[in-house]
Amino acid sequence: MELELFGLDLIKVDDFLELLLRFTFNLIFTLLLVRGLYYSVARRKDFLFTFILISTTVFLLCFMLGSVKIQLGFALGLFAIFGIIRYRTVQLPIKEMTYLFIVIGVSVINALANKKISYAELLFTNLAIVAVTYLLEKVLLLRHESHKLIRYDNIELIKPEKAQELKDDLEERTGLVINRIEIGDVNFLTDSARIQIYYYEADNDVNKLAEEFSGDNNL
Repeated sequence: MELELFGLDLIKVDDFLELLLRFTFNLIFTLLLVRGLYYSVARRKDFLFTFILISTTVFLLCFMLGSVKIQLGFALGLFAIFGIIRYRTVQLPIKEMTYLFIVIGVSVINALANKKISYAELLFTNLAIVAVTYLLEKVLLLRHESHKLIRYDNIELIKPEKAQELKDDLEERTGLVINRIEIGDVNFLTDSARIQIYYYEADNDVNKLAEEFSGDNNL
């Protein structure tokens, strides 16, 4: 039995149960991707917050408008819009943009899958995305390279012949095992240079734990 209020049904049991099922299904795989894979490596709670909310919003948006006969164009439009997102404060790194694209894609697939697609096919699609992401993140790319931008005051060491001395000095100051160094702008008026240092997370477990502990205390 369907009840109406101002021309709208109060509840359609079958449709509501389908919404709950698909929403739970989508949320589980989104959490596997962004909490289980992304956050375990990047430890960025700000992006974790963003990915989950974007996934939830996109899923509900697509599901609620799924009956409109613009499904394919609507989905492609979402990809185009979110694919060019740039926050004014900072540009999203490539890896974060990739995860953003993945969670949007998963949400669109789960929301707009019609009766021609079985739950087995839907499950396989989600599992395939998670499996490939896991393979790349945890198996093939075991060492995650992070970077820091430093304003360096000893420009005498930026000369090519003193590369090792520069590396040793930076490692002593930062406490990091540095993999490679890129020298940016050099200011001879202030005797300083902008240096980008790259290091592997696996080689700096102590620093990683310290950053995680500090981040947790800031919540």
